[in-house]
Amino acid sequence: MSNAASQRWGSGNDSLDDLRKQIDQINLQLVDLLSERARLAQAIGHLKQTGGRAIVQPLREREVLDSVAAHNPGPLSADHLRTIFVEIISACTALEQPVRVAYLGPEHTYSHEAARTRFGASAQFEPQPSIAGVFQAVENGRVDLGVVPVENTSEGSVGLTLDLLIDTPCAIIAEILMPIRHAIMSRHGDPARVRRILSHQQSLGQCRNYLAASYPNCELEAVASNAFAARRAVEDDSIAAICSAAAAGAYGLVIIDSNIQDVAQNTTRFLVLGHAETSTAPPPERKRTGPRSAPGVTSEKTSLVFAVPERAGALHAALRLFAREKINLTMIQSRPQRERPWAYTFFVDLQGSREDDRVKRALRALERQALFLKVLGSYPEGR
Repeated sequence: MSNAASQRWGSGNDSLDDLRKQIDQINLQLVDLLSERARLAQAIGHLKQTGGRAIVQPLREREVLDSVAAHNPGPLSADHLRTIFVEIISACTALEQPVRVAYLGPEHTYSHEAARTRFGASAQFEPQPSIAGVFQAVENGRVDLGVVPVENTSEGSVGLTLDLLIDTPCAIIAEILMPIRHAIMSRHGDPARVRRILSHQQSLGQCRNYLAASYPNCELEAVASNAFAARRAVEDDSIAAICSAAAAGAYGLVIIDSNIQDVAQNTTRFLVLGHAETSTAPPPERKRTGPRSAPGVTSEKTSLVFAVPERAGALHAALRLFAREKINLTMIQSRPQRERPWAYTFFVDLQGSREDDRVKRALRALERQALFLKVLGSYPEGR
């Protein structure tokens, strides 16, 4: 709100009734503005459908959120505004076309929370029994988008996600960085009754030190999801589950201890999968010659996978192509090739878009050296 608006509303001498009347007036103005925004979104949706463009445009949405945050004068925090505008975007997008999002279910898993945080309550969420199931739902067109975990700051990469990216026709169109805050819970909330602790394997690993110190004599069991662990804890008083705090409320469990992850900044990175034909490079007016690193400009990331000949220096030569173009690599991960023992495929994340001239040159050079090269997608960097 501008200084003039601050002076117009809430002069400091107003009574409670006066302030409430002013809020009522602002509420009506907000409704008018939101309705006008929704009408414009409908018009945009019609143009997208006519032109065969994807309804969800992650780069555009990130630019909107960044612009709002840059304009924010307070007292609302940037996170508050982001939450509000994610829901506004979600509701307006649903007017264009309902967005169906698959995630590793059931409800109240971290994948579910990540999907809801990114796409808002107006999206249609469809749980899948496995990471492979999320890929299949997107590939078969049963959903528009899929959300899958790919790496954690303490437990590293999710190998299955990386393996499935090699052959999928889907593209990465966005990423979600989600702080992971684990809680241990049971039916009665009594730690003395706990004999077994259930959770997803990644969650157990992220709480390894805490569990060794606090529950050294308890059996640890890895299950398909944290939500499944919560369901088991509801049925058996001797079982405790490691889940999010939201799962406790959803399943009627009592939290024994919170924030039990070994690393305080524990964060999981999720990928958003889309259809390759609708998640291509930005339109011509967005074409640029360098990374989008200027203040207030949304930065992008590109993910790719490649293999090089099995000879000394081949990987070094491939990576040197990016150094020559002064392109920063933010992740490199190797995965064994299933059909060739002791041969490896390499996953790389780099800063910049595949439409940047420097990235284009590096990719063209890499294609000449690699046995194969697949660009998985360019997308806004998560925050």
